[in-house]
Amino acid sequence: MKLAFISDIHGNAAALEAVLADIKQRKVDRVLVLGDLCYRGPEPKRALELVRALKTDVIKGNADEWVIRGVEKGEVPDQALEMMNKEREWIRKKLDEESIDYLRKLPNDLQLESEGVKIHAFHATPASLFDVVLPDENDETIISKMMVKEADVYVYAHIHKPYVRYLNGKCIVNIGSVGLPFDGMRKASYMILELEKGCFQASITRVGYEVEKVIKQLKESDYPNTEQLTSILKNARI
Repeated sequence: MKLAFISDIHGNAAALEAVLADIKQRKVDRVLVLGDLCYRGPEPKRALELVRALKTDVIKGNADEWVIRGVEKGEVPDQALEMMNKEREWIRKKLDEESIDYLRKLPNDLQLESEGVKIHAFHATPASLFDVVLPDENDETIISKMMVKEADVYVYAHIHKPYVRYLNGKCIVNIGSVGLPFDGMRKASYMILELEKGCFQASITRVGYEVEKVIKQLKESDYPNTEQLTSILKNARI
């Protein structure tokens, strides 16, 4: 069994298409989506449509929650709050109410078992859509915040910095971001989990896409935060 975990698309439909093409070429059995579908990026509606066309399990991310109810004080730096809500308003105008309702009803986590391997997947932590757990967190923090339900493999997204780590006989994976990587590599990121008879292999896959095409889309739109988003796309850093 071969599973692909994707997340943090952020309205970057071109990056998502490249990732889905790569997944198809690798003959993956099932795709699972860990949130942040359409907030930020030039094509929120098409990105959401591509995800929904997969007809698979999708969970909610913090940015999906922002699309639903707005960005609240304390969730982002004060100086960014006004602009991020302007971005949210722009995205809301691109989506219909049925799409908003779809985001609203997404679950917060996903538990599954395949080939004798138990998997717990969530966006940021099991308790929060917003907590930040970075790759260099100490073991105690990883265990107490992330490994709260029984599983062999824990999978999350949110930080846009992929890694694979092993603790106490368990595996924790951050799958990175399809649409807005923050690790300096201008390539979409996702994770493939191969499972067979109680054994597993987790690997991060990077996929090139037409970054400049997406930047051109932004510049030709009336998106309210083009300069910052262009910088993130160009440098793969926030």
